[in-house]
Amino acid sequence: MGGHVFTGFGFGPIQGGLFAAEAFKSGNFSRIVVAEIDRQLVEAVKANSGSYYVNVAKSDGIEPQKIDGVELLDPNVSEDRRLLADVLARSTEIITCLPSVNFYESGGENSVASLIAEGLGKSRAEGTIIYTAENNNHAAEILEELVGETIDGPLPAKVQFLNTVIGKMSRVVDDPAEIAQLRLQTIAPGIERAFLVEQFNRILVSRTRIAGFKPGIEVFIEKDDLLPFEEAKLYAHNAVHSLLGFIGAVKGYSAMTQLKDDPAIMRIARGAFLVECGPALIKRHGALGDELFTEAGFRGYAEDLLARMTNPYLADTVARAGRDAIRKLGISDRIFGTMQLAIESAVEPRNMAIGAMAGIAVLIKQAEQYNLPANLRFGDWRKLSAAEIEAILNWVWKGQACRLMPEILKCVLAACGALQKLVGEY
Repeated sequence: MGGHVFTGFGFGPIQGGLFAAEAFKSGNFSRIVVAEIDRQLVEAVKANSGSYYVNVAKSDGIEPQKIDGVELLDPNVSEDRRLLADVLARSTEIITCLPSVNFYESGGENSVASLIAEGLGKSRAEGTIIYTAENNNHAAEILEELVGETIDGPLPAKVQFLNTVIGKMSRVVDDPAEIAQLRLQTIAPGIERAFLVEQFNRILVSRTRIAGFKPGIEVFIEKDDLLPFEEAKLYAHNAVHSLLGFIGAVKGYSAMTQLKDDPAIMRIARGAFLVECGPALIKRHGALGDELFTEAGFRGYAEDLLARMTNPYLADTVARAGRDAIRKLGISDRIFGTMQLAIESAVEPRNMAIGAMAGIAVLIKQAEQYNLPANLRFGDWRKLSAAEIEAILNWVWKGQACRLMPEILKCVLAACGALQKLVGEY
């Protein structure tokens, strides 16, 4: 084993199936530690001598992979916290894989920001990079600011906070019947949960700029400017994934793999990628000179994603792809953020608007779950007026003004008829 030391926060499928797994496979780490507050999960991996399983969905089947030598520590347990503080002070790579950046401050003195600040304040490492994997374009900057406010003194010179673009799809399977049906290996004995991740592993990260420092995880692809690729992830990958989830829900599908056999839905998804997202992103970032932001490069990116999103071995669900509808329908998020990007590029987002209309239909259908106000529960989405759509969006966007609202309403209202036709074909 090498001399690098790894500390992760949050033991979900991306931490377990990507970061810790790649650290283990590299052979460059003398210690791999992950902080996790789920006691059952911590105890299960500890009882299994630090070994756990990840199930990798390939194009032709599922392959269980065993990862060894990983220590799970619960920062809410005094002895574990002491051990965690010590390893953080020696860590060369720290990785946060949390539900959102809002969790950086959760837990008081045991929060991620506080623990990292404490570790860096006593750092004995020659250099430390901190990967943030919270699906936020500015996660690294947010965490760096919080740690800087907490640390006793200035941040050490040889520390760098890095953003990531993680296009790897993954999930936790906790239904015993599905675990049995897919023949998955559970994370560890004694816990009825399994990590299922796709084989895709082309992970983009900010370039490391610490002089003389070489990361222990060597498979990541460094970029000088990550923002264009973060936008491609949000306004193409995430946008079309949500579009498929919303439309699939309206049509009554349950599994994402069912969608690949629906030519009408796949035409909409492909159109959103190649006629709307792609041209808009290429117009914005084509000067970068990266292959992704070319017509041929983006077409390959889109076709690869469509195959992966509907991979039967990943067994992704329509419900998961369309969950958290309010966030995904946010003013600058994947659906409406993409529509605005397209409109600003003189592209009419007809296909994305069908996804938007489907998302609004899901919101109305699940009004109770999303606490939709009574005055916005308009009933049949097929009969929505422009004023009613605007009222729903104003509520979702918490009153934030959108200068492109007239264009958006026109597109979404037109998409209502297209969605009705699509549902009628079902």
